[in-house]
Amino acid sequence: MSRMSQSAGRGDGWSWVAWHHDYDVPGSPLAQRLAAVQAQIAAALDQAPPGPLRAVSLCAGQGRDLIGVLAGHPRGHDVTARLVELDPDNAATARELAAAAGLPRVEVVLADAAEPAAYAGLVPADLVLACGVFGNIPDEDIRRTIQCLPQLCAAGGTVIWTRGRWAPDLIPQICAWFGAQGFEPLWVSDPALPFGAGAHRFTGIPAPLATGPRMFTFMTDAEIRQARGLPPRQCAEPADPEPAGRGPEPAGRGPEPAGRGPEPAGRGPEPAGRGPEPAGRGPEPAEPS
Repeated sequence: MSRMSQSAGRGDGWSWVAWHHDYDVPGSPLAQRLAAVQAQIAAALDQAPPGPLRAVSLCAGQGRDLIGVLAGHPRGHDVTARLVELDPDNAATARELAAAAGLPRVEVVLADAAEPAAYAGLVPADLVLACGVFGNIPDEDIRRTIQCLPQLCAAGGTVIWTRGRWAPDLIPQICAWFGAQGFEPLWVSDPALPFGAGAHRFTGIPAPLATGPRMFTFMTDAEIRQARGLPPRQCAEPADPEPAGRGPEPAGRGPEPAGRGPEPAGRGPEPAGRGPEPAGRGPEPAEPS
């Protein structure tokens, strides 16, 4: 999951590298989101047909969601993956993690995850991660990104996404947007959990990959806080889970920015999750975006 246009930050001293620290805090919303997203990734691999598989991650961040599963899953070496991340430090970490896990088929691309061209040659994919994305972009951009997913997802493929449940809860509307594009729900996180995430299977026919327009743009930290009804930030400490990661938000980019799931997993065409996003996210309640 990444950012600032998706870019290296979202302003106000924001650090997407520091954002990942809560993945390592047991029981944190981001850690819970990551576990939930990884469980859905494993389930998608369990159910995938025999043979080679493809995966792409929007705003992938450090790739903890996907790499963490591929490293130990029986189908891990069947997967050719592309992680798209705009933050160079997070991208470097993702490459190190993939190499350490012995996953030569995992490619980390330093690029804007909101640009469809970033996925050329590897879509339609059997697994698409948009973790840490939806919590960092405007509602209209979420809708537009979902409309673009038939270009990225293979028939029968799975999209895993994250988005925090702050009021008003947009997750029911997100599920409706997925349904309108030919996706059926496989799993949606319990509203009582401190993060939001879901998995949908594509039942339609993949569309040709377009050259544009961009799928989304990350909001600034100030814009995100205003949208959530939060006061202006008094310090530059990241504390609101949601890249993926990458997510649960934080693939969730941790049971949400994906691109880059608990959305403590991955963020672009968050986006974790994970396209140019003017940065986006947000100690306050450590709730995954």
